[in-house]
Amino acid sequence: MISMIMILNQKGDVMISRQYRDDVSRAAADSFRLQVIAAKETGTQAPVKRIENCSFLYTRHLNMYFVALTRSNVNPALVFEYLFQKIRILKAYLGEEFDENSMRNNMTLIYELMDETMDFGYPQNCAVDVLRLYINLGNIRPQDEPEPSQLTSQITGAIDWRREGIKHKRNEVYIDVLESVNLLLSSTGSILRNEVTGQVQMNTKLTGMPECKFGLNDKLVIDREETGQRKPGVEIDDCTFHRCVRLGKFDADRTITFIPPDGEFELMRYRVNDNINLPFRIIPAVQEEHGHTSVSINLKVIANFSDQLFATHVVIKIPVPKNTAKTKCKVLFGRAKYEPEQQAIVWRVKRFPGKAECHINAEVDLMPTVRPKGWSRPPINVEFQVPMFTASGVHVRFLRVYDNPDITRKDGCATSRKRARTRSGFSREKSSLGHTGKT
Repeated sequence: MISMIMILNQKGDVMISRQYRDDVSRAAADSFRLQVIAAKETGTQAPVKRIENCSFLYTRHLNMYFVALTRSNVNPALVFEYLFQKIRILKAYLGEEFDENSMRNNMTLIYELMDETMDFGYPQNCAVDVLRLYINLGNIRPQDEPEPSQLTSQITGAIDWRREGIKHKRNEVYIDVLESVNLLLSSTGSILRNEVTGQVQMNTKLTGMPECKFGLNDKLVIDREETGQRKPGVEIDDCTFHRCVRLGKFDADRTITFIPPDGEFELMRYRVNDNINLPFRIIPAVQEEHGHTSVSINLKVIANFSDQLFATHVVIKIPVPKNTAKTKCKVLFGRAKYEPEQQAIVWRVKRFPGKAECHINAEVDLMPTVRPKGWSRPPINVEFQVPMFTASGVHVRFLRVYDNPDITRKDGCATSRKRARTRSGFSREKSSLGHTGKT
């Protein structure tokens, strides 16, 4: 595993180093300084360097390098995750913008954190909430001293993301389903690629140590049902969970069971590629006049979602040639104007009703050029938010709270609130017409 962790400044001087195995020496810092820092490879090359049979995996924070050294065949994702967690822990103790001076002034704290977060090259507990229970230096405020048995169970990893004894006057659970739609259209308007990436955000304010059970209308759950008619579901291609989720139960019966952290956290991420309900349909028509003196643009946008819903913060960016002199736009909804810094006509609509159609007509006058160049016609970008609408069809079927006597009484019943929202994603198109959408 990891043999040494080093923190270097922009000159390549070692500020802090901790050796976990004896197969590397501190002299390796000279090789890293000469072949990486002095060669100015950071930002242009991959953050993995092989020097003299030793692998250097590094990342940067401001002007400091966090470097992990190893001679074994490690999982690079694990090493980088540890480095990122290390920076996150130092931000919690030293501040978001900790620098070289704050590092030198807190040597004892940093060495103590390095010993607690790694043992013999294997990452250990990196949860700030658990570290703050017994390392109270820096900007971390000390909490009430826990019982030794309680502290031991949290350090050894039973449930390190939630401490015992949490109490709330009102028990509430908020669920947000956020989706980003990525769309790629051809010059004829046919869909070449579309996908939805979503995430389930939760904000829990529950007393004690509750166990929650969460269910979506995904096909993975419905395929397990052998009796009765199956309701139409959504097939989730891949998903990742917060570490509080019990993966054993998910593999067994496809139910998401977990003891949630207190406060806001991301429960899961998922991706859907099939049967996507696109919120908007864009029909463009771009015509270049002879002589390359003007361009005529006609664009129609149709909202495919229910008329009971509406989209907010809709921004449609229609690219124009670089030699544009002036434009004349006609719209019935919102405002449209030419913004030279973006080389596009920006059409803003604060509120776009469902099932509505909006049109824009634009005449673009071009400046004459000595050597006319063809217009590459970049894609049209659309940014938006649609509350209470999911393009993939994913919705929360249920959320149940178990095994918590503190919130089963009448005066402490839990309240859950669910929301959904679809927002813009990212797309590109390479067709000759250039009328795709960022939806």
